[in-house]
Amino acid sequence: MTRSLLPRVAALALSRALSRTVSRALMAVALTGAAAAACAAEYPDHPIRWLVPFSAGGGSDIATRIVAKHVGESLGQPIVVENRPGAATIVAAQETARAAPDGYTLMTAGMSTLALNPWLYKQLPYAAGRDFTPVSTLVSLPIVLVTSPGSDLTDLPAVMHYLRSAQPGSYASLGVGSPHHLAMELFLESIGGRATAIPYKGTPPALQDVASGVVPLMMADLAAARPLIQAGKLRAIAVPAAKRSAQLPDVPTFAEAGGHTFEAAAWQAVVAPAGTPAPIVDKLSRAIVAALKSPDVVKQLTLQGMEPTGSTPREFAAFTREEYERWGAVIRHKGISAE
Repeated sequence: MTRSLLPRVAALALSRALSRTVSRALMAVALTGAAAAACAAEYPDHPIRWLVPFSAGGGSDIATRIVAKHVGESLGQPIVVENRPGAATIVAAQETARAAPDGYTLMTAGMSTLALNPWLYKQLPYAAGRDFTPVSTLVSLPIVLVTSPGSDLTDLPAVMHYLRSAQPGSYASLGVGSPHHLAMELFLESIGGRATAIPYKGTPPALQDVASGVVPLMMADLAAARPLIQAGKLRAIAVPAAKRSAQLPDVPTFAEAGGHTFEAAAWQAVVAPAGTPAPIVDKLSRAIVAALKSPDVVKQLTLQGMEPTGSTPREFAAFTREEYERWGAVIRHKGISAE
């Protein structure tokens, strides 16, 4: 073989080798895709575990159980809801992050887990943007500003005057970094007000103290506050939302009540461990969204004061990024830390 032919022979051999490598890679991708599709077609073939990072009986737990029952029936396998409360949702989040990414572990993860904790804690045993696969949004938990019916805080202008006074006011809070605490801090920032947060371990004792006048006001879960509002034990001032709540149609929005446009609500969603196959995630997402559109589910959630949402995984991921940046700005500006 002459020297002039050597480079061409080598180039031809290299081309054939590359062609075989590319063909094998494409075949591997095709086989992987086919395997994933087959896996999704067979999924689920045994019960699914759905973790809730709160105690049984709360709004998030109730919403999860209502939706999980419908999703389980749709998928043909029971869904076992397990409560894993503790450490501002960190206990359940850590367990979910470490679970096998096979579609048989889900978690109700919301505002605290995904948008707040990464700002409030210097070190977390999970990374919100790395350790979870978004599945779907679940419910919105509306918030309402309430005051003691025996106080002079009869409307929003009176509340703003109180919070802007030379002597700092006070308000009931469900702990540093809770959605209700941050909603109040966002409101204070928007009006240039000041107030001291009085922490409570739960919503019922906080609402009781507002009702009795021990603490003058609070940003509260609409679902928990509504019975006391309807009984005349709390005064509803305004809802931080773009439109009035169907559960409290006579209560104005902040903009209608004489304040700035102000929106804040707690929310819950559904995640799976990172690496869960996309076909399985999509199947779960479609089942959850279908459940949230079911008239029976909508009725049950609405009666609990919750608003069903539902989304694609991509929409959920975009929404989480927006919430992360929005509340992160408030937390950084206020210097809030849970540690």
